[in-house]
Amino acid sequence: MSTTRRVVIEPLTRVEGHGKVTIRLDSAGEVESARLHVVEFRGFERFIQGRPYWEMPVAVQRLCGICPVSHHLAAAKAMDGIVGVDELTPTAEKVRRLMHYGQIFQSHALHFFHLSSPDLLFGFDSDPATRNVIGVAGAFPELARQGILMRKYGQEVIQATAGKKVHGTGAIPGGVNRSLTSAERVELAADIPRQKRWAAEAVAIARDYTLENLAFATEFAAFPSNHLGLVRPDGTFDLYDGVLRAVDESGEKILNDVEAGRYADVLVEEVRPWSYMKFPFLRELGPHKGWYRVGPLARLAVCERIATPEAEAARVQFDEAMGGRPGTMSLAYHWARMIETLSAIEEIEQLLDDPDIEGDDLVRKGERRPESVGVIEAPRGTLFHHYVVADDDTVMRANLIVSTTSNNEPMNRAVESVAKKFLTGTEITEGLLNHVEVAIRAYDPCLSCATHALGKMPLVIEIQDAGGRTLAEGKRNS
Repeated sequence: MSTTRRVVIEPLTRVEGHGKVTIRLDSAGEVESARLHVVEFRGFERFIQGRPYWEMPVAVQRLCGICPVSHHLAAAKAMDGIVGVDELTPTAEKVRRLMHYGQIFQSHALHFFHLSSPDLLFGFDSDPATRNVIGVAGAFPELARQGILMRKYGQEVIQATAGKKVHGTGAIPGGVNRSLTSAERVELAADIPRQKRWAAEAVAIARDYTLENLAFATEFAAFPSNHLGLVRPDGTFDLYDGVLRAVDESGEKILNDVEAGRYADVLVEEVRPWSYMKFPFLRELGPHKGWYRVGPLARLAVCERIATPEAEAARVQFDEAMGGRPGTMSLAYHWARMIETLSAIEEIEQLLDDPDIEGDDLVRKGERRPESVGVIEAPRGTLFHHYVVADDDTVMRANLIVSTTSNNEPMNRAVESVAKKFLTGTEITEGLLNHVEVAIRAYDPCLSCATHALGKMPLVIEIQDAGGRTLAEGKRNS
């Protein structure tokens, strides 16, 4: 009888969406393989077929209740191409950017303070009864309050630009349907100093944690990889628009500023039988060498500078800590994420000081086109929306590469790395399970990119032999 055993972690906790991890061990308790599975199927690319193209910015954002603005804007950018608009009015672009920076700010605050801070503040092995946002509120009330108010501020920016905090309607093909009022500008600007101070303090928290635990971080889910993201043509960091750039583990360019609309020429999506989430890779390098990271860590790897001063100073310090090379540490995502949060609030400050944000020239029109691509940097990474529209104005075909999809291979490698280092024998401990989940949470995955109802999600883990006999069992209720 085979003595191969299997550990299953289902569902993953403190992530958006549903997923599980399976780990196979041999008779000596050594890890043979570890995989992250996304276990639900959404099908948005299929059921938006036949719908009018102008519905897309509103329809596709129903993929997610956490980052709907990202899908809203990616689809709107694609629809700009469909209606023949290559350049928005100054007011339209600035309103969209303001909306996007509000999204980055609130989403990063949610992840850092609500989902990740319990691990960083209490430790991976701490009591799960306190290792949660309620525990953070009890032990660090000011920090918890700060996180809540930072997210609230970002949502207020979204409401002012999109009409609603969740699933707004502000971006339309060719522009936007509203600009800010003077009262909205004044109200949002009044809280900028506090939000900038809090963002800078969050950068310091993430930085100090990384540097104080550098020896551990360089061994915990750390591995070299390629990195991909958008940059301006001069290499400046940009979350709303730009060209595609990828660098290898040494920082050398392997994708040299490709027009975002040509993504299909340089990227390929691979399907594997054990997950509903695809595995993208760079076409020229193939699936084994061409996989890459996206998101905050990758964006700092591919850019040469950040345009806002405080975030640029933080980026320089981050770059020095990484030795001038792209980051290899999954835990460094938290530091990079907070640098982006600081950049977002600096961008918001500049936009609120720009009179164009109250302009009334909102929409442009051009010559109708049959196909277009919209690309944006969502909180979790580069997001692609690609649409083909028929003569009757209905969507014929759509392809969406969601940010977390590009991080599929890195997350799987992170899971396997942690499992091989920390999983020994057959004993199941809460801390051991959480180590695996911490590695996944560092990427801030939105596993299904969907809103989910609250409810009990019990975690049951069994180690079984090949004959199905249970050797050990662990249970946890969320």
